[in-house]
Amino acid sequence: MKIIGIDHVAVALRDLKELGNLLRELPGMQALGTEIVEDQGVKTDIYATRQGRVELLTPVKEDSPVDKYLRNRGPGIHHIALQVDDLEGMLQYCREKGIRLIDEKPRQGAGGSLIAFLHPKSTGGILIELCEKP
Repeated sequence: MKIIGIDHVAVALRDLKELGNLLRELPGMQALGTEIVEDQGVKTDIYATRQGRVELLTPVKEDSPVDKYLRNRGPGIHHIALQVDDLEGMLQYCREKGIRLIDEKPRQGAGGSLIAFLHPKSTGGILIELCEKP
């Protein structure tokens, strides 16, 4: 079990158009599409680079985690996602090391990935997502 690399950086916004339009125009950026992740109440526009992705997030329902984030902090970087090769194993490792988890078990994320979040109180205030590709 190990961290493979940075999978994506997620940015929370009320309106995805302005930054989305900019990303589409930048050389080397590729728009991969839009997806709604129902259990998170979020719409995500995904952009790829050669070595990672940028995900733009906007809430699709009130009181979703991203809606609360935007109300409390405004637009900005929401989380950093690290790709792992064994999410269950990584969660067990984190438990053993005393790292607080938001998700005790993996759940479905965008693009068919399994995801789980580490609590910012254990990560210096940064929300960290662990993800395992299908």
